[in-house]
Amino acid sequence: MKPPVRVVVAKPGLDGHDRGAKIVARAFRDAGMEVIYTGIFQTTEMITRTVVEEDADVLGLSILSGTHLHFAEEICRSLKEHAAKDVLVLMGGIVPPPDIPKVKAFGVAGIFGPGTPTAAIVDFVRQWDQAR
Repeated sequence: MKPPVRVVVAKPGLDGHDRGAKIVARAFRDAGMEVIYTGIFQTTEMITRTVVEEDADVLGLSILSGTHLHFAEEICRSLKEHAAKDVLVLMGGIVPPPDIPKVKAFGVAGIFGPGTPTAAIVDFVRQWDQAR
């Protein structure tokens, strides 16, 4: 039997709006995944360390502050540098449509904007897990 998917949910930067992150974290937990919620005001280093130390399969980032390009690039690069390149990186929050290809080029596999049903996010992770 396959172990449960381990998910780290993090809020990088100075964005203190964490309601969506908590809702998604709960949806993952309710779906049987192991969830580590880091809380708000996390640095790239803190997030990377948590992903590596917790041997996470998935990293969910919640960004509403307009810093999505900066953190997508920085965090994806940091994960690769720390040999955590197989981690599925997801982003929730506000990502303008012209920035979506840029964020994906950095290594973010899925982007989920406001109003996305949590079931769609859980299904995305389940499909990825089944394919690996």
